[in-house]
Amino acid sequence: MSLVCLEDFKAYARQQLSKLSWDFIEGEADEGITRNDNITAFKRIRLRPRYLRDVSTVDARTTIQGQEISAPICISPSAFHSVAWPDGERSTARAAQEVNICYITSTYTSCALEDIVAAAPGGLRWFQLYVQPDWELNKRLVQRVEALGFKALVITVDAPVIGNRRQNMRNQLNLEENIMLKDLRSPEERNSTITAPTSLPSPSFCWDDLSMFQTMTQLPIILKGILTKEDAELAVKHNVQGIYVSNHGGRQLDGVPASIDALTEVVAAVKGKIEVYMDGGVRTGSDVLKALALGARCIFLGRPILWGLTYKGEHGVKEVLNILKAELHTSMALSGCRSVAEISPDLIQFSRL
Repeated sequence: MSLVCLEDFKAYARQQLSKLSWDFIEGEADEGITRNDNITAFKRIRLRPRYLRDVSTVDARTTIQGQEISAPICISPSAFHSVAWPDGERSTARAAQEVNICYITSTYTSCALEDIVAAAPGGLRWFQLYVQPDWELNKRLVQRVEALGFKALVITVDAPVIGNRRQNMRNQLNLEENIMLKDLRSPEERNSTITAPTSLPSPSFCWDDLSMFQTMTQLPIILKGILTKEDAELAVKHNVQGIYVSNHGGRQLDGVPASIDALTEVVAAVKGKIEVYMDGGVRTGSDVLKALALGARCIFLGRPILWGLTYKGEHGVKEVLNILKAELHTSMALSGCRSVAEISPDLIQFSRL
């Protein structure tokens, strides 16, 4: 079977996965307005290519938080990769290491963080944190990932409670119960008297609490889930190192802007003071190009990574990443951009479609 684009991987995964697993991966909040708009919003944007430039060499390399990656295409945090492939996050980490891009590991993994690191010891890893009500647990988690060589802390801000995900309800999938079963203790802690956490996100986490993380780690802190200029300005004021524009794949509050639409507002607000990333609805190389032109330093992929896992484990994830990289190279060449530095807002024209 020859899969040539990300939609091919989606079709394959839909055929292979159980309804429960498919609905979990593809699930959206309420009516799915935001989930669908994440994709259609890209289609409203047109490109203004420049020609008669030497594009015999196109270089998509860039850096995030000072670390070089082979392309501005990385892996967003998503839960329970073993739903798609038995080896779960270990396969995802191996693929990311081989392609030389960043993989953000979720708080809610299928396997121990130590096993993920052992599977891909040379990979660039960031850790996504759902802030816990127990601050001692937060501290232990942060110290643990720092010791394991994770290079940034990505704090999710858009999930003080879990969104209204109807398909999970219809399937009687109690996400809170599944999360509560996840043990966030390290292997050593499991053999001690330390109590297992419930691991549900804290609904009381707020701006003033960020300073507690800044005292417990030297890692760059990135806030994931920012959608407005007001919160972007507060993020800069609170001295974080990055903003990750995201609406949680349309799984949290339905009716918020598509990520690519919110990106423009956030980029304008930060005025270049910190790096801005985004996920949500990226399905082609030209989507990546549009996001970069609108100010994203890098895009992150969620569902397509799980489709790739379903196809061939780490090899499927590598195929997804390499297809998108190849499409980005083509889109850059066809628009006259020889490097990421040459991608600018001048490339963008908004359509009324």
